[in-house]
Amino acid sequence: MKQREFILLSHVRQHATSYLFMLVLFLIGIIFGAIVVNSMNFTQKEDLFYYLERFFAQLQQGQAMSKQEILQSSFLSHVKFLLFLYVLGLSIIGIPIIWMLLFSKGLMMGFSVGFLVNQLGWKGLMLAAAAVAPQNLIVIPLYLIAGTSAMLFSVTLLRKLIAKRSPLSLRRYFIQYSIIFLILLGSSFAASMLETFLSNPLLSLLVKELL
Repeated sequence: MKQREFILLSHVRQHATSYLFMLVLFLIGIIFGAIVVNSMNFTQKEDLFYYLERFFAQLQQGQAMSKQEILQSSFLSHVKFLLFLYVLGLSIIGIPIIWMLLFSKGLMMGFSVGFLVNQLGWKGLMLAAAAVAPQNLIVIPLYLIAGTSAMLFSVTLLRKLIAKRSPLSLRRYFIQYSIIFLILLGSSFAASMLETFLSNPLLSLLVKELL
């Protein structure tokens, strides 16, 4: 396990510039998400807030999904996203799609937080912190590592294709690439546990207290 963690940390240090690029891309997505909220008209906001109120009502009445359903749904969502990035990294044309996926994740987060704050003020900020912050302390680094690793492996494939006589060992890079994603998949379960047993109960409590 320690050896796998060393591989992950070594990878991050070695490719710090690429990680910085992906982080900036993600942050730009968050900013755009907040801008989208401000560009919505009154009717669009009212329609969306109607569905949000229904969700809050379900939480107040204890009609939300069970912990098992939340854990399963959350973990499956992470697994699908990570595996999709993994597959994209195995193709040369996957780089722009990887960028779009990371940008869209940031956009969704920025939109979600921005909409709650726009509609509910400080209460919305509290609800957003409870619903988004705990698990995303793990999820955001996982997705950034996954996206960057996939992009770098795709670049490696491109270099190998251009320089066919290159001594570059794809087998070694592929093994390292796969180990990184195995670590990320395992770590995503911890994020799902946080969402299930911390974020969701905390959100339910705040909804009952604030709304």
